[in-house]
Amino acid sequence: MADLWKANRDIAIKAVEPLAVRVRPRSIEEIVGQTHLLGDCKLLRRMIDADALTSVILHGPPGTGKTTLAEVIANATSRRFVRENAASVGVKRIREIIDDAHRVLGDSGKRTILFLDEIHRFSKSQQDVLLADVERGLITLIGATTENPLFAVNSALISRSTLFRLESLTEDEAVQLLQNAIANPKAYPDLDIQIDEDAMRVWAIKSEGDARRTLTALEVAVLSSDRSTGSIVINKQIAEDSIQQKVANYGDDGHYDAISAMIKSVRGSDPDAAVYWIARMLDAGEDPRFISRRLAILASEDIGNADPRAVVIAQSCWDLVERIGMPEARITIAQCATYLACCPKSNAAYVAIDAALDDVRKDRVIPVPMYLRDGNTSPRSTEDGSGKRVRELGGEKYEYSHNSDDQVSGQDYLGVEKRYYEPKDIGAERVLKQSLDEARAKRAQRRARPQ
Repeated sequence: MADLWKANRDIAIKAVEPLAVRVRPRSIEEIVGQTHLLGDCKLLRRMIDADALTSVILHGPPGTGKTTLAEVIANATSRRFVRENAASVGVKRIREIIDDAHRVLGDSGKRTILFLDEIHRFSKSQQDVLLADVERGLITLIGATTENPLFAVNSALISRSTLFRLESLTEDEAVQLLQNAIANPKAYPDLDIQIDEDAMRVWAIKSEGDARRTLTALEVAVLSSDRSTGSIVINKQIAEDSIQQKVANYGDDGHYDAISAMIKSVRGSDPDAAVYWIARMLDAGEDPRFISRRLAILASEDIGNADPRAVVIAQSCWDLVERIGMPEARITIAQCATYLACCPKSNAAYVAIDAALDDVRKDRVIPVPMYLRDGNTSPRSTEDGSGKRVRELGGEKYEYSHNSDDQVSGQDYLGVEKRYYEPKDIGAERVLKQSLDEARAKRAQRRARPQ
């Protein structure tokens, strides 16, 4: 009786399986995309073909085939395969799997592969339960996550695993996926389905490389059509009506990747790319204050004195974004980003402070010369004609720069020869470079004069 109930249950489950499950690839050759991992001579492909898989973590956006790849590995390997979802399994179940793995290894010599979907939902302490048996090779872990594993997965577990990133499907790969699905006898065996090229392109674009969304759109189009004739034609309009508004994949990785792309676009003097990445972030719900903060950092780091107005404009942008909010803040952000992208670029100030910090941290600290120290704390001081304190310690006195006709004295302000700030011959920094070169030459000349 129990067997009959189980058989009926399995039939019922099969009957309601979505298209994405029915046409799921069963071998590497059937997988569309991920050629950087599964192409000839690629590491993961070699590991699977040789049945020499070690623990791996598959990460990437939703709908890139992490679960599918794990099942393909299960079909290709001679090992026992156990599948669990971290959202619904606890430490007790994991310990049971480990105990079973010990028993099966002793009875048949077979090792166990544990596929743990959504591994990022496991706490660090729960992940620790796996460490010892993963390290010994009793359990071969396949973890799957849409999060960045460097943040979401225990570092000790990462060190025992190989990371593989799955990428979203390209437009052409999404079209290939649709064509494969239509030809699959498990999809709609009783229907003759014809899809216009334009219709497939609509789904390929709006799905954003998510295979599951692509196939769901096809399924919606088929199920909402008249199937009584046994033939269905899907045109562009039907395709448009069968998929929801395009939603960009973002997530934690998207947050960092998009802001990185924006910064590098501004640094590379490409306002068009910068505006696109800003639009990408704003459309995904990114905090506009975060974007304006990054623009303010960039103004000093990448433009600096090549255009001193840049940091002022970035500061004003940040202030205005705080005051006016979205959606109007998008205009202010775009104005600031396009200005910064068109500015001449110099990282001379950024390089200078990092070089000085490196010296401070690595070398012996240079003491402040006696004649530069605070006059109020010195036991010996006098004043010059302008009322400024003059230090006469160690045989050298402080030279008040404004007493020189050209405002440049021969004073040594550091005590050692160092060059940190090297202005670039571009934008406003060109003028600073000329002035600095003249000042450095005068100081060197005057220090060389006999006292």
